[in-house]
Amino acid sequence: MNPLPSLAMSSAPQPIPPIPLPGIAEAFALDPSVVYLNHGSFGACPRSVLEVQRELQARLEREPYRFFMKDLEPLLEASRHELAAFVGADPDGLAFVQNASHGVNTVLRSLDFRAGDELLTTNHEYNACKNALDYVAERAGASVVVAPVPFPVANEDELVAPILERVTSRTRLALLDHVTSQTALVFPIARLVRELRARGVETLVDGAHAVGMVPLDLRALGAAYFTSNCHKWLCAPKGCAFLYAREDVKERIVPLSISHGRNTVHPTRSRFRLLFDWTGTDDPSAYLSVPAALRFLGGVLPGGVHALAERNHALVVWGREIVGRALGVPVPTPEEMLGSMASHPLSGAPAMTSPFEVDSLQAALIDRFQIEAPVLTWPGEDGGRRRALRISAQAYNEPAHYEALADAIRELS
Repeated sequence: MNPLPSLAMSSAPQPIPPIPLPGIAEAFALDPSVVYLNHGSFGACPRSVLEVQRELQARLEREPYRFFMKDLEPLLEASRHELAAFVGADPDGLAFVQNASHGVNTVLRSLDFRAGDELLTTNHEYNACKNALDYVAERAGASVVVAPVPFPVANEDELVAPILERVTSRTRLALLDHVTSQTALVFPIARLVRELRARGVETLVDGAHAVGMVPLDLRALGAAYFTSNCHKWLCAPKGCAFLYAREDVKERIVPLSISHGRNTVHPTRSRFRLLFDWTGTDDPSAYLSVPAALRFLGGVLPGGVHALAERNHALVVWGREIVGRALGVPVPTPEEMLGSMASHPLSGAPAMTSPFEVDSLQAALIDRFQIEAPVLTWPGEDGGRRRALRISAQAYNEPAHYEALADAIRELS
């Protein structure tokens, strides 16, 4: 672990954490016998939102032709406009996709790369999206340049410098996380987009964890491409995400499935809209449930979704101190570089050889203590594999959950 004296474990108690939100845990379908500190992996959907989805599915099945040929377009338009307003985006440049990995693949497979081109990313990039980057690079004869970002990290300059130092005249695109999955770092994405664009490099932002966790204004951000999961921190049903393309580049992007939109003419809909709004017969109910998810989260606290995100941030900051003390590790990053997740570096190299394997610590936590908290791995800046315990905070979490995790860690040590 990198020594960071300025981030040493505090000897003073943390401020009083946010109190539990009455009745919210029951609003979710999660197993009440499990302490669920892993919202970051797949999210969790409220019962009321799932009921909206079921009603939409029933409506579809009652009259499938009418639903797809008459009802779907205005329903999809209404959902897209509500989501676009929430994330500060032009609705015409926003398309629903199944997940953020799908969004990343869509952009990478749409762009033309050539031999000698360089595609820039970091060692914190999500494994599935890094695989997609490697794939398109191999096909084109391009190369993937990986900036080694440290963790623990003392300030945002330590994140920015390794990335900018690896920009060359051959850099064609940067694929960067907004919030990293394994290390839970909130990258200074606006600064990175600005600095890279000044060097002639556009950015594809893998914002899988962003929407519902951190404030978004995609027009102001200015990234060429941005994708995020609505089924994580926005608590929509599974299989709901969006891809946003800036106005001047959106016509370059086509969906992975080309369907009727390619030769359809419409007086008020762009080529981008026609291509993405129909990619074949599918269940669109998750996309159409986004307004219900926004209403649910917006009603949890006065101040709406952003107030809830601030509460979750405060809770995870408190929780990571409690868990860090049990692990005997210092705080690895400043509070301002966190959203609603936090990771603690662990000693020892990971034993897993596949992303689908489960670390022994994670297995012990769920098998012995009914606590779901993931242990994730990533390539460290030295090239070796690292591991970290990650915790999440969502509306249904409370301080006792992190205390239970800390007690379990002490018992296992």
